[in-house]
Amino acid sequence: MDSRALPEFLKHEHLQKRIKSILMAQLSELTDLNRIYKRKLIMLNISNELSIPENEIRCEAIRAQGAGGQNVNKVSTAIHLRFDIKNSSLPDVYKEKILALSDQRISKDGIIVIKAQRFRSQEKNKEDALNRLKSLILKSLAKQKKRKPTRPSKSAKKKRMDYKKKHGKLKNLRQKVGFEE
Repeated sequence: MDSRALPEFLKHEHLQKRIKSILMAQLSELTDLNRIYKRKLIMLNISNELSIPENEIRCEAIRAQGAGGQNVNKVSTAIHLRFDIKNSSLPDVYKEKILALSDQRISKDGIIVIKAQRFRSQEKNKEDALNRLKSLILKSLAKQKKRKPTRPSKSAKKKRMDYKKKHGKLKNLRQKVGFEE
């Protein structure tokens, strides 16, 4: 390495090694964060066997409504999440179950629209919207218990009839008293 091309403080070998180690540490930290960030965004894992690719989920930053001071008018922190069920890579069985839900967030065209504006930062709102999408899908996949039809017991029927008789007598007492001459 030519010492004439370096600034004065970098001509000392121990400073060169120190700066190099600091830069290498920062670089490795950045690559680790980048790897974690990419891995986190590539797929939305719903369960062990079900996940949604990120390119099927469209997130759009918009301005939040409501209180928030000056910041609410300047920064787009709210997230509009859109997920097209019909054009997704989900298996048809799952698509039918999700479309069968009676939820106002699912449009007639089969698009889930979630608006997240609970937090002040865009990242937290995006995470919140993805978690809400995940819970909506899990809700549709949960198996509902089959209803077992039951009949009221004899004592319940007797209590009901006794209450009706008592209530009828009470109503009878509220009638006008007729005078017989």
